[in-house]
Amino acid sequence: MHVEAWLSRAARMRPSWIAIETPEGSCTYKELHAAALAGAGELAARGVEPRRRVAIELPGGLAFARALHACLLLGAVAVPVDVRLATSERERLCRGADLVLREPLPARARARPRGASLSKRFAGGHDLDGVAAVIHTSGTSAAPRPVELTYGNFLWSAIGSAVALDRGGEDRWLCALPVSHVGGLSILIRSAIYATTAVVHQRFETEAVLGALREGRVSLVSLVGTTLARLLDAGLERPSALRCALTGGGPVPAALLARAREAGVPVSLTYGLTEACSQVSTVPVALALAAEAGEEAHAGPALFCTRLAIAPDGEILVAGPTVARGSRGADGWLHTGDLGELRGDGFLRVSGRKSETIVSGGENVAPAEVEAVLEAHPDVLEAAVIARADERWGEAVTAIVIARAGAEPAGESLRAYCAERLAPYKVPKQIELSSERLPRTASGKLLRRKLT
Repeated sequence: MHVEAWLSRAARMRPSWIAIETPEGSCTYKELHAAALAGAGELAARGVEPRRRVAIELPGGLAFARALHACLLLGAVAVPVDVRLATSERERLCRGADLVLREPLPARARARPRGASLSKRFAGGHDLDGVAAVIHTSGTSAAPRPVELTYGNFLWSAIGSAVALDRGGEDRWLCALPVSHVGGLSILIRSAIYATTAVVHQRFETEAVLGALREGRVSLVSLVGTTLARLLDAGLERPSALRCALTGGGPVPAALLARAREAGVPVSLTYGLTEACSQVSTVPVALALAAEAGEEAHAGPALFCTRLAIAPDGEILVAGPTVARGSRGADGWLHTGDLGELRGDGFLRVSGRKSETIVSGGENVAPAEVEAVLEAHPDVLEAAVIARADERWGEAVTAIVIARAGAEPAGESLRAYCAERLAPYKVPKQIELSSERLPRTASGKLLRRKLT
């Protein structure tokens, strides 16, 4: 099934409406559409064809939004790359891309197009079965795993989110999440589908987000437990225009929810993952506002047209049109690797993870990846990385290190070593030196459960 290109429709319906607003500037839907058309023409001139992959190695902002929509208009597959990653990590994610964008595309056509105008040339719309983007996620392995998300996945996710969050035509959704992650990228795409405004910050900075919320012009914001806590610590209280602070990305302590309610911050809990194109279950805004302090935290019912089930071993299973085709098991379900239970009213409670992945400040960290870096240090014999409960991060990445004979590595020097090779959120918050060998199975596998 083909539909009109979302950006083209938004530009036709609301040409003067602000599409993207950033601290560096903003643009209307008419302006964004013109820039995306110019970008699509530039990509085509560089040899990019529909269904080919374009890695976008740009920070969140106007340049990223233009490049993203240029890919979608052309029919190319956008591959967002987190600019915070180490060079080797970014290079790994860019493998297989036909083009890597590290500089902004021109916002205007370089030359007058021959033949059909750019708007007619790229008027094919979106094939809902076609792949729109590839998002990389660490999942349970050390190497990032690509997930192919279709236009249909994004469209159904936007519809389900709108039903849960009572989307309004004048919504302004603040995105301070990485646009290389499905949570951040979905805000940009969802806003184009709705023809509403995405307020985009390159990174989460407490004072900047706090200021935006206090201005009284932001109606929705996406947060994780860590960033919600930072805002409350900074004095966020009763933001006048905020309808919903959508909070997920990991466990959200009940005490934090109670603090938010006392401060008059309307929090809606959500559970999701890349393979399901962001949200899976979300507490509807009306129910979030009616929730009482002290009530147990749940991630809400399944999104519209999304199905939830619990496997015999407690694993959360997901099905529906938001689930990436390549992520479905032979039984048709997405096996999330997370554990939970469903109440009688269909509300989901997430209780833990089957995998060993650490969720620190809303970011997924694969312990084996951090261990490999530490064990490459000449003074380290072996290392184990575990999660420790932390009020600020939810889970703090903690490393237990066994030094080589005669070596005495300092914790801070090892952290600096990691910082040169890993993204900041993967660097251990604490490194503990131990003289005891790590517990392992007979086959040599680390018994991580004996360390936690």
